[in-house]
Amino acid sequence: MTNQFVNFVSDKHLLNCIGNLHQAYLRSKNNLSKKSFYINKVDTFKLTFDSKFNNISENNLIQAEILRQIDKSINNSIGTFHEQILGGIKGFEVGNLSGYDIKSIDNTLFADIKNKHNTMNSSSAEALFQKLARYANDYKNAKCYWVQILAKNSFNEQWKGEINGKEYSHSRVYKISGDQFYALLTGQDDALFQLYKALPKAINAYLKFAEKEEIVNENSALDEISDEIEKTKRTILDQITFDNYSYYLGFDKL
Repeated sequence: MTNQFVNFVSDKHLLNCIGNLHQAYLRSKNNLSKKSFYINKVDTFKLTFDSKFNNISENNLIQAEILRQIDKSINNSIGTFHEQILGGIKGFEVGNLSGYDIKSIDNTLFADIKNKHNTMNSSSAEALFQKLARYANDYKNAKCYWVQILAKNSFNEQWKGEINGKEYSHSRVYKISGDQFYALLTGQDDALFQLYKALPKAINAYLKFAEKEEIVNENSALDEISDEIEKTKRTILDQITFDNYSYYLGFDKL
């Protein structure tokens, strides 16, 4: 049977990957309680500047901050989506917490996938290079890749250079853009473009047959904070500041 969406993974596999990502979206929305919203401490000084300088109401500002936190979580899930798609290509498999994200079944390719080019600091980059180099040394026929799904350019090149003041290079350690990696695994230059063009149709097909999900309380953090200010009569920004920093000198007076 001819595939409806792309020709390098089955329709069933693509729809399963979309379903997994949909569940990640639902979990991100449903899990953002006040407790999880506060877990990394909210910068209420920045929110104050944002509110005044950008002329945004406090409620809209907090809603935007909640969505920003959800978006951060979703970005990680998008990377997982690409891993799952690529792992469905014939001859390849996902790592499932094995230290690599994708490998070829014959151990001639190992890859670590990042959704964006700028998601690592220098220490993370150094650790990644060292990990890929170990795979290259352990498997003498293997090429090892740092994959940047969304990169600044299209490239497939040896990864070498200075990281944290040290020179790094290995003849079989590479960095590669998302389009080139999809092309490498599928043998089709336009594979990533195929996926991009197919997604709207595939997502619609998934949503058409997806089971109705239980109601998701998307703004539980905001609802919980709103319940608090009903009692305390603080502004929403003062309430968030109090919840986060009441142990700071003077902040208990809010």
